[in-house]
Amino acid sequence: MVCGKLEIDILNSIWNMTADFEDRDISIQDVVDDLAQNGIDRAYTTIKTVMDRLTVKSILVRYKVGKKFFYKAAMDRTEMASEAIREISTQFFNNSPVEMIHFIEREFDLVK
Repeated sequence: MVCGKLEIDILNSIWNMTADFEDRDISIQDVVDDLAQNGIDRAYTTIKTVMDRLTVKSILVRYKVGKKFFYKAAMDRTEMASEAIREISTQFFNNSPVEMIHFIEREFDLVK
């Protein structure tokens, strides 16, 4: 599942905030604040919209504690990367990871 830049920024923020304690409750405001500390200034409503979109895509899970909503990533960073690589391999390289690896080697001049 390929994501946009802000979606990835939000996911990285959530993964980083839950790195030491995966059961931490993450609110939209937590993400807004974390992104701002990293130089990404976006309106609360923009972050909420994107996080809701990630929930619809089943990348985030939203749950309610009291009157407040919190979010968790449905996949960790490695799972998400693996899925993205599989999708790119299927879409662009006839479902051949070997073709994709050869392309990457040529594209980034990794073969000497």
